[in-house]
Amino acid sequence: MMVFLQELLQQEDHLKLALLPLILLVFFVKWRFLNGSVKNQKLPPSPSKLPVLGNFHQLGQLPHRNLRALAQKYGPIMHLHFGSVPTVVISSADAAREVMKIQDMSFCDRPESSLVRRLLYDMKDISAAPYGEYWRQLKSIFVLQIASNKRVQSFRNLREEETSVMVNKIKGLASSSSSVNLSELFMTLTNDISCRSAFGRKYSEGGSGREFKELLREFLELLGAHSFRDFIPWLGWVDWINGLDGRLDRVSKQIDEFLEGVVQEHIQLGESSNHVEHKEDFVDILLKIQKETSHGISINNESVKAILLDIYGAGTDTTATALEWAMTELLRHPNVIKTAQKEIREVLGSRPDITDKDLEKMQYLKAVIKETLRLHPPLPLLIPRSAREDVKVQGYDIAAGTMVFVNAWAVGRNPATWTEPEEFQPERFLNSSVDFKGHDFQLIPFGAGRRGCPGIAFAMATNEFVLANLLRMFDWKLPEGTTEENLDMSETAGSTAHRTVPLLAVATSCCL
Repeated sequence: MMVFLQELLQQEDHLKLALLPLILLVFFVKWRFLNGSVKNQKLPPSPSKLPVLGNFHQLGQLPHRNLRALAQKYGPIMHLHFGSVPTVVISSADAAREVMKIQDMSFCDRPESSLVRRLLYDMKDISAAPYGEYWRQLKSIFVLQIASNKRVQSFRNLREEETSVMVNKIKGLASSSSSVNLSELFMTLTNDISCRSAFGRKYSEGGSGREFKELLREFLELLGAHSFRDFIPWLGWVDWINGLDGRLDRVSKQIDEFLEGVVQEHIQLGESSNHVEHKEDFVDILLKIQKETSHGISINNESVKAILLDIYGAGTDTTATALEWAMTELLRHPNVIKTAQKEIREVLGSRPDITDKDLEKMQYLKAVIKETLRLHPPLPLLIPRSAREDVKVQGYDIAAGTMVFVNAWAVGRNPATWTEPEEFQPERFLNSSVDFKGHDFQLIPFGAGRRGCPGIAFAMATNEFVLANLLRMFDWKLPEGTTEENLDMSETAGSTAHRTVPLLAVATSCCL
């Protein structure tokens, strides 16, 4: 979330001096008018706000942490203003259940965003599309054609191949006792899996591959940004001055050129008389749906490209972030890593391959992943919702059009729900039915309800398989000079909350 005060202060001095009095005057008038119009409503508790900025100044560099601090003072349902946009922040399991289950239909829309419209083909993707018939069609495509258990299974060989590539890289580094940059390896792994699943081939090798990865990195970075135009519309011109408009135009154009090339390549291959059979990827599936009318679904090329961006973003950034934090916590807790390794090696014995049946037996490994997602949800603030109508939540009035954030990070660390919430204790999930699939609202890293993430099965298939291989094949320790106590745990906010400092570790190959 952009801290607008910092952005404003970065402009030229003469511009600030000339415009600041006018800005404050205009906003003061609007602020007085808006405050007078809500006197009869029972709004959730709210911290004081500034003219123009509202509560932006209270977000800081890590909004999920600062919003939890505010919630500890003002309560689990909190009313804020981000610029001129009324916003409610949810920070408890009970309040999250109210918004994402009991009154899910009232909160299943997405807020309007000019930034997202420019990046995601006028919001034609499943994550940002407004609630309605088009979105329901996209959800049907995902559930039945993209993220079904059968489809997840069909890409198993692909996950195995790319995990094997990563393991071989680690073996080479282990033989020389060199540190392994796990953050970099996880990003490369998930990028390659996502590209092969979505586009049919990898885009990570050579100069063009590096350019593509950098382009997608910038795309994900922009998705985590916020514009003046969306929150303070009459200051939208600042997006042009600070360069945001230019970056959006450049990145969206380059992304579109790449994706259009991928789509046209698949169309030409499909029409070719000497077409060589290849593994069906998501482009093939979407183009097939586009041609057929039996599904009752109508999508154009822009929809296809928007969906592909959703698949790539979810499959790459969030999965890499989850793996990164899982290994971070394991390296900080040697007893946990030993317990996980013991379970994995006992289940497998001397067999070289890990099957799905093997993974089902690894209950401690599953507990490690759940505990990681509790403490480090890749999206600490879930994608915001928008109230479709005036509604009451636990006695408070929430007006139609209000933006609603669910702070999954705060919910996962709420002491009212969890014992010793700041401690990494996978054992809490053993013999527990609590899961992350959207039914238990104390653990919601993937959201819940109609807007819950439809790709959980893909993410978990990768997370479990990769971690099982890393813990089975290698013993792990921190590099010399780094201890469990001084390992840097700082995080960087953006489209996901990844580690600020890359995770380095030393691997030793095991004799199996």
